[in-house]
Amino acid sequence: MSDTPICSAKGCRADAVWVLAWNNPKIHTPERRKTWLACEEHREHLSQFLGVRGFLKDVVLLTEWEERGPAEG
Repeated sequence: MSDTPICSAKGCRADAVWVLAWNNPKIHTPERRKTWLACEEHREHLSQFLGVRGFLKDVVLLTEWEERGPAEG
């Protein structure tokens, strides 16, 4: 089993390249960030899904996210 993070899109097993940081203001405090991972192919689709709901806060390369330190998921 690989330790490589995989895309959060349903059924996708591709390596993750992007982190989509989001929060649902109805249930999360403003500073809270949940994360989904995305491959190149699914980044736009997952971003749109979160964006139309007003949940998407940031889209960052996985390598940059990891450099920031521990993430809440």
